[in-house]
Amino acid sequence: MKKRNLFTILTVGILFVTGCTKQTVVIVKNTLDVKRQYETVALGKDQLIPFSDHLIDGYTLKDKESGEIMTVQYVDIDGDGTSDEILFQPEIPANTSKSYVLIKSDIPVTTDSIPGCYSRFVPERTDDYAWENNRVAFRTYGPTAQKMIEENIPGGTLSSGIDAWLKRVDYPIINKWYHKELKTDGSYHQDTGEGLDNFHVGASRGVGGIAVKKDSSYYISKNFTEWETITSGPIRTSFVLKYKNWDVNGNLITEEKHISLDYGSNLSRFNIKVKGTDTLSVGLTLHEKDGSVSADLEEGWLSYWEDHGDSELGTGIVVPNRQLVGYEEFLTEEKDSSNLYGHLKVINGEVTYFAGFGWKKSDQFKNEEAWLDYLEDFAKKINHPLTIEIR
Repeated sequence: MKKRNLFTILTVGILFVTGCTKQTVVIVKNTLDVKRQYETVALGKDQLIPFSDHLIDGYTLKDKESGEIMTVQYVDIDGDGTSDEILFQPEIPANTSKSYVLIKSDIPVTTDSIPGCYSRFVPERTDDYAWENNRVAFRTYGPTAQKMIEENIPGGTLSSGIDAWLKRVDYPIINKWYHKELKTDGSYHQDTGEGLDNFHVGASRGVGGIAVKKDSSYYISKNFTEWETITSGPIRTSFVLKYKNWDVNGNLITEEKHISLDYGSNLSRFNIKVKGTDTLSVGLTLHEKDGSVSADLEEGWLSYWEDHGDSELGTGIVVPNRQLVGYEEFLTEEKDSSNLYGHLKVINGEVTYFAGFGWKKSDQFKNEEAWLDYLEDFAKKINHPLTIEIR
């Protein structure tokens, strides 16, 4: 946590809660035989109300043993002007637990202009929505880009696929790359030391776009129609994308994506609220169809590893709670329509999965084996989450 660009820095002026008579302690337990870090713990307002003054803004956490003040992020989920969650990322050794004291600070929150976990609507380039953390970046496309295609205006994009921006620096690049593309003679398609956009999406599913299979065909939505940013900060960025209802051979599908990306993760979390189907297919584009497919249904992950430009690239999907019920390497001669699909069971109108990538040139993964180890480890952790007890 000390290496990140701090968004919230709370170091002095700490007041103990409950009149210094009794400490409120949050105990985080790791039941796996591996160290846990870069996993986000969310403490909800409802959990903390018995221990706070009904407003969680201004509260933070201190490592009970070391005294370290944790980096925290407040999230106003419902937009009512008060925070609903406190986020933090503890480091927990294998098979052990750590305790954090809930404390209150009278020091105002300081804010970086561009947080480490960041997302925004991008109206200056048609109407992308882009997001990033210290390891990866993504974008997808809005209604203006769709309309330009439908009216034969150059520069549009018709796709609900997820694009990957291959960054190899840990600082934010979204604003820099759009400025470079639109305001200078440079281009984000050229790597000048920070990485580049050379990942083709087109009508494919990119990295985690969805489809519905009917008989032997896959049906997909068009571009998002509405967006809402929920939060950006040192630990998480999250937002919502809504889509116009779409047709699957006479069956109407409704789709709403809730997407988040946490510090230190190569995979975005997707929670899809969907009606009209009991199975959703999540795709990874197969590009030239010459890469390597790997899958583990028991653990709940899929991978595609391919040569990419002057390097190599892995894309992956991880699905918790055994919702991954099958997969298909769908190959076709139709442009941008070959995808590796994971089939997810829709439960109570929702599916949740994680999707992302690892680029060899970023030095995050030295080969395919390292990428597969990451996916396997990620799946193990989300299926055995850290447990939280508040005393």
